[in-house]
Amino acid sequence: MTLLNILLQATASFGPLAAPIGAAIVVVGAGLGIGKIGASAMEAIARQPEAASDIRMSMIIVAALIEGAALFAIVVCLMALG
Repeated sequence: MTLLNILLQATASFGPLAAPIGAAIVVVGAGLGIGKIGASAMEAIARQPEAASDIRMSMIIVAALIEGAALFAIVVCLMALG
């Protein structure tokens, strides 16, 4: 038996535990990213109030892209359970 086979057999039992941990990491990362976007957008609007609509629109688009990527990652993590 090779070392690779031994490692694969040892880690195969961690699947049910690794998927929820991976999903939790994704959610935390997405939350931190969207929080950073919101804080930066509010700071930018405070500096240039006349550009508020453009900044807000860019913030919403980027937040939606982050949420989409996070949702995709969560689905992949949960599919690993099956």
